[in-house]
Amino acid sequence: MAPDAGPLLSGITFPSDLKKLSEDQLPQVCSEIREFIIDVISENPGHLGASLGVVEIAVAIHYVFNTPYDKLIWDVGHQAYAHKIITGRKDQFHTNRKLNGISGFPKMSESEYDAFGTGHSSTSISAALGMAVASALKDNNGRKHIAVIGDGSMTGGMAMEALNNAGVSNANLLVILNDNKMSIDKNVGALREYLTTITVSKRYNRLRNAVWKIMGGDTRYGANSRAIVKQIGNAVKTSITKKSNLFEAFNFRYFGPTDGHDVVHLVKLLRDLQRIDGPKLLHVITQKGKGLENAEKEPTTYHAPGVFDRKTGVIKKDDCPEKLPPKFQNVFGKTMIELAEQNDRIVGITPAMPTGSSLNMMMQVMPDRAFDVGIAEQHAVTFAAGLASQGMIPYCNIYSSFMQRAYDQVIHDVALQKLHVVFCLDRGGLVGEDGATHHGVFDFAYFRAIPDMIIASPLNEVELRNMMFTAQLENNGPFSIRYPRGRGVLSEWRLPFEKLEIGKGNRIREGKDAAILSIGPVGNIATDAAEELENEGVSVAVYNMRFLKPIDETLLHQVLSQFKTIVTIEDASVNGGLGSAVIEFKNDNNYPGTIFRLGVPDRFIGQGSPEELYEYCGISKNGIKQKIKTGLGV
Repeated sequence: MAPDAGPLLSGITFPSDLKKLSEDQLPQVCSEIREFIIDVISENPGHLGASLGVVEIAVAIHYVFNTPYDKLIWDVGHQAYAHKIITGRKDQFHTNRKLNGISGFPKMSESEYDAFGTGHSSTSISAALGMAVASALKDNNGRKHIAVIGDGSMTGGMAMEALNNAGVSNANLLVILNDNKMSIDKNVGALREYLTTITVSKRYNRLRNAVWKIMGGDTRYGANSRAIVKQIGNAVKTSITKKSNLFEAFNFRYFGPTDGHDVVHLVKLLRDLQRIDGPKLLHVITQKGKGLENAEKEPTTYHAPGVFDRKTGVIKKDDCPEKLPPKFQNVFGKTMIELAEQNDRIVGITPAMPTGSSLNMMMQVMPDRAFDVGIAEQHAVTFAAGLASQGMIPYCNIYSSFMQRAYDQVIHDVALQKLHVVFCLDRGGLVGEDGATHHGVFDFAYFRAIPDMIIASPLNEVELRNMMFTAQLENNGPFSIRYPRGRGVLSEWRLPFEKLEIGKGNRIREGKDAAILSIGPVGNIATDAAEELENEGVSVAVYNMRFLKPIDETLLHQVLSQFKTIVTIEDASVNGGLGSAVIEFKNDNNYPGTIFRLGVPDRFIGQGSPEELYEYCGISKNGIKQKIKTGLGV
């Protein structure tokens, strides 16, 4: 059940209820929303820090603008919890990220207030511009379009492309830059330094204060607003860094920076900005994790902290974690250091996910050989290609669902030129509560279509290390290693490296009645299912393919000639992956028999625990057993 809301929040279901309050009541509303978020997320894990930081922005927007007629987009969408709470989903918020509950991100099919789905980043300005142009074409010129972009999203190249396009339009577009100096880890790059320069500049802030004084006058339009525009225009043409203001260079009217936690002042600003036509940007400074001391001090840790103590803010850890198998991410991070110590050509790359991917381990030990390039997957891939063209061996660690955004670069800049780039696809498979936007289920299919691409997926942590070791021994062109989120299965994993034969699988269990072909950690599910079937009188062999491409044709000939009932299992789309590859090979070689494919069905899968989603998709012991019994007529 949802916790009790505060006295004001309990009376708010939709923005129309919020608008009934006086402005001086808004700070209390913000405080109650913040406490409500902390209460729920402390027991139902989700994204915490970013949403705590934008409470005042959410309240001010819905207080001033006419949502959902006015279109509001949140980017990245994990900032949108306060938005969801005051747009009809307060009573369902405790179901956030759960099976059949509300999504952890804006979702168009969930609410008319969610103008656009934003599970990934840097898309809001493009979408809002499209909406603004559509409104103009439909003569809905009074409709406003607001893109709240923050938590590192402005570092994405697509945001810059959208600014460039929007600046030459007359679109009725307001971009609110939520500048918290963070994505998940600290923001990196020149844009971060530029925004910091604007924020701390004494000269700029003196002028800014004069502007806000004008805006605070009784007259809300006319001479005062014209004076604002004139002064802002003069100011940004004489930047502190001797350069023109970046956003003015894109032909946006720039306002700010201003305090993102002063909700009453934000309301006044937004009312003024409502009346100014054309593209404009409001630069707002916020504190990620605002309202929870631990989250303010450790924003990276409290980005999505899991379960924590509501009173103390202390995160609840696993019992005896030293006795549990390690996370694949930590195995990757520690292995990177070992390999880089042995091979001085190895470098590591991540697009804004050093902590999540554990590349931060290498960054601490070898800061000159590990690179966080910001939220820029396309750049990460081509940056890796440039390194590889000069004899370096880049390990480019990108989450599977994020790699989708760099597909052209993988094909054109890496594979076509047969460059030695090792792609480490983290979060492969069904990731759980983040839902459809983050499930990494398409990589087998989209990488398998690329010529010369090696595709590997480890059964366990030892195989992950050996694949990483094998990938750097010789130049075989692009080499992809795909592994899931979370813990593996082995407590003893730090064994001496062993070179694997590329394109070779192995049998991990003998059998005579049927066979299971697996790739990746789901092979452990296959082994468990085979053991249960053995107890029921059915003998099943299990094969660990290891490589989807090149696939082990010798092994397939052996299996297809021996077994007439075969099940393939993969934590990926059934279209285009292991099952498809085996069926293609079977048909090309005219083998008889039946092949059952288990994997993610041809539809987008929502959120839920990994266990629930595996069962739902049939990637389970029960799913395997049912298919084998059907094939054998048992």
